[in-house]
Amino acid sequence: MARKSNPSPKRSKKTKPVDPWADAIAHLRAHDELWAARIERIGPCLLTARPDRFGTLVRAIVGQQISSKAAAAIDKKLRDLAGDPHTPEALIAQGADALRSVGLSRTKAQYVLNLAEAVQSGAAPVDEFHTWDDEAITKSLTAIKGIGPWTAEMFLIFCLNRPDVLSCGDLGIRVSLKNHHGLDDLPNPKLCRELTEPLRPYRSIAMWYLWAEVDGPKDKS
Repeated sequence: MARKSNPSPKRSKKTKPVDPWADAIAHLRAHDELWAARIERIGPCLLTARPDRFGTLVRAIVGQQISSKAAAAIDKKLRDLAGDPHTPEALIAQGADALRSVGLSRTKAQYVLNLAEAVQSGAAPVDEFHTWDDEAITKSLTAIKGIGPWTAEMFLIFCLNRPDVLSCGDLGIRVSLKNHHGLDDLPNPKLCRELTEPLRPYRSIAMWYLWAEVDGPKDKS
């Protein structure tokens, strides 16, 4: 009697990772040939959400008007001083003088404390912001002295991955839009909004590509 051969085991098929920005990239590609070529050169959008929301905001304050290298050095000293990751309670406990000892100016030390107090009190509940809309988050953050619209916009993009944020005050974006459209001068905020209107609802991803084209994939902080 012939023995039945065992069926060969089925090989599991590896599922291809889903690109969270596939629709955005398709939208930008379809806009014009320059966008299609830009995406071809740069490749997939690598924008992912940062889990450390409070720490991202602290780093943004630390980095105001100084180089990325200097900001990283001060931020490391601050973490060595008060603990890693940053927490509102630990920074408040240190006080302004201790924060200044790691290289923060008097103004920046106070800005960090302003942020910490707002988060601790619940005035700016960063861990709940994913349930808020963009406008409400921006209003909450910019009410804190030391945080302006640009920082709020970077928070929306890099911490929450909100897809349709446009930072009209970002110099890199203005330069990129000038070059893309062949303008003689840098576009003002009104013109920036007009030029990027067709890129809705994916202007955050458009900005990521414009930054990446200038000096590599951005990790704004």
